[in-house]
Amino acid sequence: MITRIQQFSTRVSHAVLVLMIALFPVALMAQGNVGDDSTVIYPAEYFAEYAPITAQDMLDRIPGQGSSGGSFRGGPSSGGNPTSGGRGLGSGDGGVEILVDGKRTAGKNNESSGQLGRISAGQVKEIQIIRGTSGDLDVRGSGQVVNVVLFEALASNSISYDVSVQHAHNDESTLAGSVSLSGQSGGFNYLISASANPRYMHQVSTEKSTLGDFTPNDTVLEKLTSDTDNNQLRMNLGYDISENSSVRLNALYGVNDGPTDINRYTTDLLYAPGALTIEREAIPGERDNWEIGGDYEYTFAGGDRFKLLAIANQNNKAANRERFQMQNDGSELKNLFIGTDSVTEERIVRGSYTMDIFEGQDIEFGIERAQTTLDSKLALGLDIAGGIPSAAVGGLVPQTVSNANSQVEEIRYEPFLIHNWTINSQMTLESTLVYETSEITQSGDVSNQRDFDFVKPKVDFRYDLTPSLQLRGSIERIVNQLSFSDFVAANDDQDNDATTQAGNASLRQQTQWKYAFNAEYRLPEDVGVLTAEIYYADHQDVIDRLDVSTSETNLLSANGNIGDGKELVANLSSSIRLGMINLPNVLLTTSLNLQDSEVKDPFLGIDRRFQLYQRGRTTITFRHDIPKWRANWGMQLFDRVDGSMFRYDIDDIEFAVGEPRLNLFAEYIDSRGLTYRFDAGALTDGSQRRRRTRFIGRISDNILEEYEYRKSVTGMELTFKISGTF
Repeated sequence: MITRIQQFSTRVSHAVLVLMIALFPVALMAQGNVGDDSTVIYPAEYFAEYAPITAQDMLDRIPGQGSSGGSFRGGPSSGGNPTSGGRGLGSGDGGVEILVDGKRTAGKNNESSGQLGRISAGQVKEIQIIRGTSGDLDVRGSGQVVNVVLFEALASNSISYDVSVQHAHNDESTLAGSVSLSGQSGGFNYLISASANPRYMHQVSTEKSTLGDFTPNDTVLEKLTSDTDNNQLRMNLGYDISENSSVRLNALYGVNDGPTDINRYTTDLLYAPGALTIEREAIPGERDNWEIGGDYEYTFAGGDRFKLLAIANQNNKAANRERFQMQNDGSELKNLFIGTDSVTEERIVRGSYTMDIFEGQDIEFGIERAQTTLDSKLALGLDIAGGIPSAAVGGLVPQTVSNANSQVEEIRYEPFLIHNWTINSQMTLESTLVYETSEITQSGDVSNQRDFDFVKPKVDFRYDLTPSLQLRGSIERIVNQLSFSDFVAANDDQDNDATTQAGNASLRQQTQWKYAFNAEYRLPEDVGVLTAEIYYADHQDVIDRLDVSTSETNLLSANGNIGDGKELVANLSSSIRLGMINLPNVLLTTSLNLQDSEVKDPFLGIDRRFQLYQRGRTTITFRHDIPKWRANWGMQLFDRVDGSMFRYDIDDIEFAVGEPRLNLFAEYIDSRGLTYRFDAGALTDGSQRRRRTRFIGRISDNILEEYEYRKSVTGMELTFKISGTF
């Protein structure tokens, strides 16, 4: 029997073969701006006509690298929250790494990609797109490296700033701004910035439900308002102690308090037709996080290199969710209280030594130690007759929640060995061997301790068929880090009929063997870039919803390991300057992602895709620079391939689709260097839609209870921003 994955694989293989046949003769004839070592260099003069303000502005003009971004660009991760997975540093995930002067920032929140918008364009000497592998690089296992090289100067400094106002569709406006001071003096360089960029959201959701026999049940109108602070102070310091040694220090402190208010209006269509129930929820969320990191590097006379890196971070989150129901006399009755409080901490130390062993070959060996802890508390109170109210749960009756108060700690060691071999001027081979050993301990309401050991090999081969066409193949074993939030009970904010989600102290890491093939072709004369990628992943211990019920009267599910799965992904992209139609300053970027997956559902025993797994995504962006007017404008269109985003749970099945989203922007730079930018986001409907099918008992019993149809819209967002540097 031919599976869906096999059918998808055949179609993708044929498409990639046709693409390679088409590219091959063109690549052999290509003469471009790519160096013999496949590194592409863009000097500062390349960007002069665009009058960039920051290093990010410069990167936006490079085919295949920038975006039409502005306020749409993804900034640095709010990360540093190890509960979301991806703990530690690792050796690269095959994506794009950002380096500044060849160095990676010793941070996870305060990473190099976040510096680009704070580095003045006047400080940038050149931008290097490094497509090969080398022991001289400060990263490993990346698909591509962007190195921002700064000018060497005896003394220089620059101040960058921006002020903006954002207007939401419900006529609320928010002010934002940032200021950055950067410069260097001799061997000392610094980048210090402060920002206040609040994030306001007003989402309107409508929902209607019918019973299993399609009898109308009720309608719901819900208005959610979130006004999140986003205040951050960042610092990046570096000092060249001598020609052979340097030290860097990075720090971040952020406050992200996010109070959320929800007003919900439910109209009964079944028992009391027309009867209206009004509920209000108040969630005064508080969050702050900090991070400090540093590294020391010493290069020996023979070229060997020693590096020591350390990072510490903490993420604190607290929220009290209270729900009130309007009474006939106009008063409010509190009927729900959920208090959550969590503190996540991470400590990382990594040491490595790099040395040449033969001509064209070097090795790096070292060890990384990471300690990650989570201290989580949850309190639940309900309006139940006969109980004893408590102030600890907002004056309601306390309820017992399994695994509500827990402490989780992981101690992980990763010795590693990386061999880099430049076989000849066209071929490089990077081989990595990592051994991971860890101990996870959970205490509190649940006590458990487990040990894990994994061997994680990786081979990355790159062949420059021509200076313009690079082929790459890789095989690696990936161990996905566990999300600590899955270990403990949590607030369920996705289902109004539920209160909390259960935790699972018996989770194991999801692992996979990944087999990838990439092709990148850089068109001559910097016209653009074409890329194609296909990879197959064989997953073990897939994490998805699992039945953890302790009785037939109290059905519970939690994230757990449900078995093995398969995944096949194809990515095609192009970034082209439209000089062939006499528009050389128009950069058109398109990307197409197609993917499929398969795993056996534990509730129904059927083969299905992974939880909430998208079939694909299409992105179209363009930027039109008009140098003689000192202006540029562009757009960004997102759309995903709908039809397969399911989430199977013990007593319901969710199906989600999303409408396309269109963003536009326009910029003008005056003679003083001030930039005026206007953004219009979500010009299309952009709504997210969900159908939830509820069952009586387990979904395997197939006894329908009701269908819920929900539509959520955030509405158009308008932003005006002024930025400059001096």
